[in-house]
Amino acid sequence: MATKQLDTLLKFERDKEREMTQALQQAELEYQQNLQRLTSVGDYRLEYMKRLEQRSLQGIDSATYSHFHAFIAKLDNAAEQVQIAITQAKSLVEQKKALWMKQRQKVQAVELLKEKQLQKIALKAQREEQKMFDEIATQQFIRRSY
Repeated sequence: MATKQLDTLLKFERDKEREMTQALQQAELEYQQNLQRLTSVGDYRLEYMKRLEQRSLQGIDSATYSHFHAFIAKLDNAAEQVQIAITQAKSLVEQKKALWMKQRQKVQAVELLKEKQLQKIALKAQREEQKMFDEIATQQFIRRSY
């Protein structure tokens, strides 16, 4: 394969790798955001439970108590939904990571191919240079012989 073709292929594969890197970073960001959401919901639930406890110590009617419990149930439901989102986001991160790793291997393979191609070209140039020096040495020997 010609060097220009390898350069074009390498650029193409590197561009794909860059895109996959960005997709992986985006997936990781979404995963981290979901973890933060879960922490926030958990913290808010804990705070609300403390409020319920404080209000219970002061005396609370059944309607208010039911309201507190209904809201806590909603927070629990929200936490479950965020947990589902976390599971999906983690799965997406793993998927994007696998794709990125495959693409990275492609880039490395093309880089290796290009390196071997450049070594072949350098070896050919060395042989041609050596052949030229041998020719000059032979001509000088013939001239001295006469």
